[in-house]
Amino acid sequence: KMISKMQGLKELIAGGITFCVMSRCCSNEPKRLLAASVGCAIPADQRSYGYISEHHAFGQTEKHAGDYAEDMAAAMLASTLGIDFNVDESWDEKKEIFKISGKIVRTRNVTQSTIVKNSGYTTVIAAAVFIF
Repeated sequence: KMISKMQGLKELIAGGITFCVMSRCCSNEPKRLLAASVGCAIPADQRSYGYISEHHAFGQTEKHAGDYAEDMAAAMLASTLGIDFNVDESWDEKKEIFKISGKIVRTRNVTQSTIVKNSGYTTVIAAAVFIF
């Protein structure tokens, strides 16, 4: 189940330990474009498991990195299920869903990007944090 950041923060306790999938990208090269993204593939059947991916890159926009992370999560989910998967053939543009072997899979991403300023290090982070 996915919840909002605000709901999740209410569940966390200072000093607590949890699991997460985190993406980080950093640089000190002026005007360098950075992106960090976590993608998630969520099957329509709630009894099935989904998949989370991590992607970080230089020179990618927030949209491009987010789309890539979503595609990667869907491809990895298909791979674990033993299903051949082609991102372009499986994507339903109108409904914004993937159809993998007849099963509907929704994807989401959390992505952060920025351009490095003229001095110092810049870091972008995206994370999916698990709450139990």
